[in-house]
Parts: sequence; structure tokens; C-alpha cells
Amino acid sequence: MPENDDLPLASRPILSALAFAGSEPVAEARDAARGFLSEVQAVHGVPVSDRAMGMVQLVVSELVTNAHKYAPGPCLLDLEISDGAVEVSVWDTDPTLPVAQSPDPGRVGQHGLEIVIGVCCSFEMRREPVGKRIMAAIVLADDPGGNPAGRLM
Repeated sequence: MPENDDLPLASRPILSALAFAGSEPVAEARDAARGFLSEVQAVHGVPVSDRAMGMVQLVVSELVTNAHKYAPGPCLLDLEISDGAVEVSVWDTDPTLPVAQSPDPGRVGQHGLEIVIGVCCSFEMRREPVGKRIMAAIVLADDPGGNPAGRLM
């Protein structure tokens, strides 16, 4: 297997890692995700659809909001471009895995996890030695078949 330095640029993962501990982590995280995707387009020539730009910001906002709201301490946001998708990973200090609630149009709030799962092509949660990590992937290019989340059927 070739080393990363031997791979063509388009085959290398593109990474961004950020820590948030302040009072406005959600807005900062959303701005960081937008900046990361803009740089991916401008510097690396990777196409990012308007839909993907919006969905990544939504997913980052929801996951960082939950980390900030329910876990004491900092949270870490990792963004990685790989295989035509951006993988969003948020780590926080609370080991309790969130549970998506049953759909309820009368419920006010607490729909974020449902939304994240619905717009992503993959979603995973796991406990770590300290805290937990939630990972979600969003396809960067629009599917010509009209499948907005880019799910494999």
C-alpha cells in the first residue's frame, strides 16, 4: 500500500480538526465547516454542491449543539474529505449515547438527531475511553438520480 505522500492529491484525505470550549461553539463550528468546504473547493478543486454545503453546516450545528448542551467540557470537531463525502466527527466528554426519538410532529424540539440521521449517507455513534464520538457522512456532489442524501439504494 502506498504511503500518503505517494498518493495523487485527489486520493489523499483532506482533514480539519478543531476544539471548542467557548460560549459560542455552534456558530464557530458552523463557520469552520463552511470555511473548510470553501477551501476544499478553492484549493483542492473538489466539487461541493450547495446542498452539501448547507447539510454539512446543519449536521455540524446539530452535533456541536448537542455536545455543548449535554456534555461538560470541550468538544472536538473533525472534518475529513474522503471518497466523495465529508465525514463529520464530534467528540465530547459524556459517554451517554443519544437516542433518536420516535417521530412526533407535536413535539417541540429534540428533532436534531432525527434530522442528522435523515440527511446523511452514513451515521455512527460509539463510546470512547473518555466520552463518545458521533460520526456522520454527507455526500459532496448532488446525485443526478435525485437522491438528496446520496444514500446507496
